[in-house]
Amino acid sequence: MTGAQLAAALIARELALPRGHTLVTLEERPDLTRAVERFGSSVWPPFMLHDAVSDRHWQRMAADFPAYQLALVDGAGEVVAVGRSMSLAWDGSLKDLPHGWDEQFERSIEGFERGVTPDTLGAIMIVTDPARRGDGLGSLMAGAMQEAGRLRGLRTLIACVRPTLLERYPLTPIDEYARWTRDDGLPFDPWIRIHVRLGGVLSRPEPASMRVRAPVGEWEAWTGMTFPASGRYVVPGACAPVCIDREADTGTYLDPNVWVIHDLGG
Repeated sequence: MTGAQLAAALIARELALPRGHTLVTLEERPDLTRAVERFGSSVWPPFMLHDAVSDRHWQRMAADFPAYQLALVDGAGEVVAVGRSMSLAWDGSLKDLPHGWDEQFERSIEGFERGVTPDTLGAIMIVTDPARRGDGLGSLMAGAMQEAGRLRGLRTLIACVRPTLLERYPLTPIDEYARWTRDDGLPFDPWIRIHVRLGGVLSRPEPASMRVRAPVGEWEAWTGMTFPASGRYVVPGACAPVCIDREADTGTYLDPNVWVIHDLGG
C-alpha cells in the first residue's frame, strides 16, 4: 500500500489532495518519522502528552505499524497533516469494543506481539495544520485512514473520537454532548460531524477513554494554574474537570471520548 494508491482511492471519492501535495506512509518515507512525531504533538495541551499508555508504547506505531502512519506533505516538503492508526482484532460487538483509546492502543500492541490476525483499523489521531483550518484536511485524512484499512482488507475502522469543542463545555457529560445536533440534524461537534459525513456511526461514549495522573505541581506547570485545595477544576484544553487531591499530591484527568464506527465493506 502506497500513498499514491491512497490518493487515487480518495480521488474516486471526490476527496482529492490539494494541488502540489503528496500523501505518503512512513513505510515509504521512514525519514519523515521525526517530522511526523513533532507535528502530531504540536497541537495538544501539555497534559495530553502524558498519558501512561502512550508514554509506554508511542514509538511502536512507527516501528511496527508504519503502513498506517500517514503524512500529507506540501510542495515545500513540509508536513501539513498526519493520520495515525494501528490495526487490531475486534469481533464487531459492543461487548468486545475496547474500553477507550488507552485499551485500543494496548490491544493493538498485544495483538501484534502475539501474531493475532487483525481485521480492524483503530484510529489514534489526526492532526492538521491550524493555519489550514477550513481547507478540508481533516476530512481528507479521515478518508485516507478509511482507504488504508480497505486496501489492507480490514473490515472496520473504529475511532474513539475526542470532540473538538467539548473543551468549551467541560461540565457536560460526553453521552449528552455527543447527541447534540445542529438545525440540519448533523452533529454539533465539527470532528464528530466529519466522521458522520464519511459514513461513521456514533456508538458508545467513553467517559474515561484516556487517563493522566500526575503530581499537583506538574498539573500547575502544565496549566499555569494554582490548585490551593482538593476538588474538581476546569483547566484549559481539558474536556472534563481535573480532580485534584492535595493530600495524595495527585491530579487525575479522564478524557471523555465517543466511539464512531466505520464499515469499510471488508
